[in-house]
Amino acid sequence: MREGPTRALLILTFVTGIVDAVCFVGLGQVFAAMQTGNVIFLGLGIGGAAGAPLGAPLLALAAFLVGGLGAVALAGRRPDGLRPMIAIEVLLLAAAALLALLTDPAPKDAAAYVLIAALAFTMGLRNTIARRVGGPNLATTVLNLSLTPLAAAAPAAAAAPGDLRLRATAFATILAGAATAALLVEGSVALALAAAALVSALALATTPAGAPAPQPDSRSQPK
Repeated sequence: MREGPTRALLILTFVTGIVDAVCFVGLGQVFAAMQTGNVIFLGLGIGGAAGAPLGAPLLALAAFLVGGLGAVALAGRRPDGLRPMIAIEVLLLAAAALLALLTDPAPKDAAAYVLIAALAFTMGLRNTIARRVGGPNLATTVLNLSLTPLAAAAPAAAAAPGDLRLRATAFATILAGAATAALLVEGSVALALAAAALVSALALATTPAGAPAPQPDSRSQPK
């Protein structure tokens, strides 16, 4: 994978940490990117667990799916789909930050649901395209694909050292994003989302223009 896309995908992984932390802390028990958590929350809600959310995780799941379908359409039209996707992400995150600034949302507010839908759509759009570029090393929105090969491959030396370093870096990056959001969301949801938009803009600036999105090297796949 080329250096430019790798750098951009690591930056976007940091953004994932911000966005999901903001959703969980500021908008209720929901994730925009990590849909496995939403499925668990949805199951708890259906089962009647006290305090378990129901509407928010269902909305996030649906919006994430719609975002993924949008990514399929975008990738079909643009072979260099990574850069347009990041540009759309910057715009959507900036719009979400503005909405949060104007409404000061709290969990279960109408504005909070709009933000959940917008952020989950954004992460679904990104996930589909970023996985074509980053493969199992840099999916940007979920760590299972990175951590499982890391744990399985390391003892048998089945992955190149560069792959292992990249997966470990992705883990540290999303952790740093969540920690950053924990500090920013104390100020406001809008502040944290504005930071996410700015960091995504940095990813856009580091993405080569006009180059086709590379497919992951088959040698990087877990054996």
